[in-house]
Amino acid sequence: MIAITWWMGMITLVTYLITMTQALAEEPERLPRKKELSQNVAAQLPKARSPQWHYGGFVDLGYSHDFNFPDNHLFRNRGTTPRVNELELNMGGAYIRKSASEQSRWGAELLGQGGQDSKDFGFGTNLPHVPGSDVWRHFGRANLSYLAPVGNGLTIQAGLFNSLIGYESLYAKDNFNYTRSWVADYSPYLMFGANAVYPFNDRWTGAVFVINEYFHLQNANDLPSYGAQATYTPNRSWTIKETIYYGPDQSNTSLEFWRFFSDTIVEWKGKQVTIAGQYQMGTQKNASVPGNPRLIYMGAALHTRWHITKPWFVALRPELYSDPNGLITGFEQFIWAVTATSEYRLPYEWTNSIFRIEYRHDNSTGSGGGFFKGEQNTLTPSQNLLIFSVIWTFDSP
Repeated sequence: MIAITWWMGMITLVTYLITMTQALAEEPERLPRKKELSQNVAAQLPKARSPQWHYGGFVDLGYSHDFNFPDNHLFRNRGTTPRVNELELNMGGAYIRKSASEQSRWGAELLGQGGQDSKDFGFGTNLPHVPGSDVWRHFGRANLSYLAPVGNGLTIQAGLFNSLIGYESLYAKDNFNYTRSWVADYSPYLMFGANAVYPFNDRWTGAVFVINEYFHLQNANDLPSYGAQATYTPNRSWTIKETIYYGPDQSNTSLEFWRFFSDTIVEWKGKQVTIAGQYQMGTQKNASVPGNPRLIYMGAALHTRWHITKPWFVALRPELYSDPNGLITGFEQFIWAVTATSEYRLPYEWTNSIFRIEYRHDNSTGSGGGFFKGEQNTLTPSQNLLIFSVIWTFDSP
């Protein structure tokens, strides 16, 4: 009943956001009448204000050339960029949003999406789906927020929102590389529930959240899950972030079977170079196996990006992922990968065109490891991809 109630609330929220958009959009300030202008005209003219509502969209086309030439055209065990040797619309979307501020304390987001990357990103391995998941996967945002006048400002958000876990986005346009890391694909891109964020001072920010499950489109049970986050920013260059998750992700919801998960990110930003290290670890007891053995999975990635000159960027990401019991990926395997990306950006007024060429090597070993190869789709330990992508974005001021 809890899950049904939450998803009925989701329907109400989306409908409300659509109907309120035009009603809440503020009219521009009227200019003073001509007779009220004095000699100092510039001083009396109202200052231009940034619009409260923003809207936009994006289209993401990609072609991944797999030198293994699998007959099924699949990048095995992947939720994003899952197809190879085909030109694909990996993602397309349109959004409207309003940020909460001291001048206007209510905020809202609504984003609709479609494409290959929207098909399997929000589901757990071998777990039941929420009712209507084929519809809900087409939403990337659907939430309301409120900036409460408490201390330094408490922001409360409810609905479908961007995940507090992870470094990379579901949307390739927002990432250093075109394809996402293994830690990104096997941690939540989105969350459904509520969160509260409070900046204690210029250096410390805290957050708590209550969500339906680890992956928002899975439906293992009807109990909520919980989490917290601490962010430390000692200066403009460094950011350290720790996020923990604790909740039931099996049909047996006894406390001893709850999952504990940790996501640690350390980021350094220079004028032209950004480096971010990420480490994830999760564990839970298996309620469906005699003896209830404890299962552990972990992964790490090093995200690096260099802004060479105005339109040119390069990125490099080495990574590894260990799933010895097949809890998360569905197969017992150890994966290491390296991804190198060259990027050219062409901005024009409200639009931005992003052209990327990427090389990616993945290696998977273990009893269930490997990638598809050849007409018989046999498994081989390594995979090499050469990827070409074009992303077009439109964002209002």
